[in-house]
Amino acid sequence: MFNKIIKLILAGLLIIAGVWQIVDKETGNGIFLILLSAIPVFLYFKNEFILLAFLKLRKQDFEGAKKWLAYIKNPETALVRKQQGYFNYLHGIMLSQTNLIQAEKHFKKAIELGLSMDMDLAVAKLNLAGVAMSRRRKLEATNLLAEAKKLDKQGMLKDQISMMKEQMKKI
Repeated sequence: MFNKIIKLILAGLLIIAGVWQIVDKETGNGIFLILLSAIPVFLYFKNEFILLAFLKLRKQDFEGAKKWLAYIKNPETALVRKQQGYFNYLHGIMLSQTNLIQAEKHFKKAIELGLSMDMDLAVAKLNLAGVAMSRRRKLEATNLLAEAKKLDKQGMLKDQISMMKEQMKKI
């Protein structure tokens, strides 16, 4: 796993080598190296281990996702801010199956760091509402459900939100 600064240095070196190849009349090699420099730049913004963890989660393989996330030793130095948010978001999703207290900490940190997509933010808030409801904090759960409903523009979480509102009436 490369540090985020090393990825940018690698991209810069590839661009320099590409320009040198073009100046040295090796235009094909130069163009290839400049195009190749897009890979480290892409991986600067989209961490490879988080992408692999998302692929494992799509298949409901929580152990595989944990394995890929374990490769990220120090998220503060290896990831940009949004990727740190997704790192905590993925940990929250995996821990919500077993440990709600730890999952709540990870979801709150993910919301604080920021998530790119509204749907991910809505899922995090919906999970936080579930944790608040299980701890008998009805007002907090109601506010989080309202925020999740506002963020769910496609209506994919409509059933879960309505089910949680029904369960909240019983509290």
